[in-house]
Amino acid sequence: MTTDVHTTTGDRLYGPQTELGVRNFPLRGRAFGDLVPFVRNYALVKLAAARANHTHGVLDEVRRDAIVAACQEIVDGVHPGQFPTPLVHGGGGTTANMNVNEVVAARAAQLAGVAVHPNDHVNASQSTNDTYPTAMALTLLELVDAPVTALRELAAAFDRKAEEFDGVEHLGRTCLQDAVSLTAGDSHRGHAAALRRVADGLSEAAHALHEVPIGGTAVGTGIGAPDGFAEQAAAELAELTGRPVAAAPNRFDAMSHMDPYAAIAAAGSRAAITMAKIAADIRLLSAGPQGGFGDLTIPAVQAGSSIMPTKVNPVIPEYVMQLGYRVRGQALTVDCAVADGELELNVMEPVVIDALTTIFDDLTAAAETFARRCVDGLAWDGPHRERNLAGALDHWVELSAAEGYETATTQLRGTATTQLDGTATTQPGGTATTR
Repeated sequence: MTTDVHTTTGDRLYGPQTELGVRNFPLRGRAFGDLVPFVRNYALVKLAAARANHTHGVLDEVRRDAIVAACQEIVDGVHPGQFPTPLVHGGGGTTANMNVNEVVAARAAQLAGVAVHPNDHVNASQSTNDTYPTAMALTLLELVDAPVTALRELAAAFDRKAEEFDGVEHLGRTCLQDAVSLTAGDSHRGHAAALRRVADGLSEAAHALHEVPIGGTAVGTGIGAPDGFAEQAAAELAELTGRPVAAAPNRFDAMSHMDPYAAIAAAGSRAAITMAKIAADIRLLSAGPQGGFGDLTIPAVQAGSSIMPTKVNPVIPEYVMQLGYRVRGQALTVDCAVADGELELNVMEPVVIDALTTIFDDLTAAAETFARRCVDGLAWDGPHRERNLAGALDHWVELSAAEGYETATTQLRGTATTQLDGTATTQPGGTATTR
């Protein structure tokens, strides 16, 4: 069926603006349609706008109902092949917005039997500049739940290990040198606390996205939208999504400044760094097993060498560490994009949502895999744990606290004084060496 703007071909609903976007921006990664929650939330924005537009006399009832029905079909996943626009493209998301407008208009026209214009009707009282960041915010609020949940489940896995090995002592190290003893429970409870903190930080950073710039139209003034449209559209979105969505109190700020996204990226990077550090520690404590620390063992999930029989590598901790590098790189991408917004608008939003989606995906994969394929099966049964523990300095710390540092040093070193200037020391047993 035809509209007054474009003709659909076969089952294709999108039109010329989408085709131009596909032609201008070669696909080298995600397509808009690959990020299903983004398409769904964009359709919800158009649905909410149609309802608000009817209330304010911008849309007649027939077109409102048709647009709402077409949007609902997209929300329900009825038209998955209609969004070929590359996710990252120039123009601040205009191609994605027009992709949605064209699909909704074509389908609404089919449903209602009347002409529905992508700009005049579907995009009424809106622009790319307020709808794209609104849909982006709703999408990231949805997607952030996965990494936050995965990080908290990883923390719970460490809690279980803390309980399982609560009474097992091991040698602590500082500066990679022998220190005092602690229990496996102490170590794992520390891991769990750190992971919960970064999970909470990521969740809290995303809260700012509940204030959306819908109704700001081109630059935040609301030009082209009736009074009250922004508030009603935001209220409609709150009802549709079940989230506390509200119109941004200052839409000039919301459309010009994207620092909340930089904060989310930073929180994601912090989570990745923390998780990678824990993974690196477990990798180190399992090193050997004969020639390294050998305090604990991790599950042997696959062969570690194509030439050395029986060799097993810490592949899961290494996987976690590598995903951490990528998260940090994507966080830098977000920082650059946020910094390069100009004047009344930041047009770098497409690469921001692409980068944050990668961050969320990598954090989720790392945390889930770490918990299931490594932490759940680790055991403090390394071949050197007890031998290493014998080198703990607990006794000497306690002696120092009771009788003084010099007395403890004398007994430990076998000399009355210890030179701290690096000129000479006496090894236990009385053999002097010069450094």
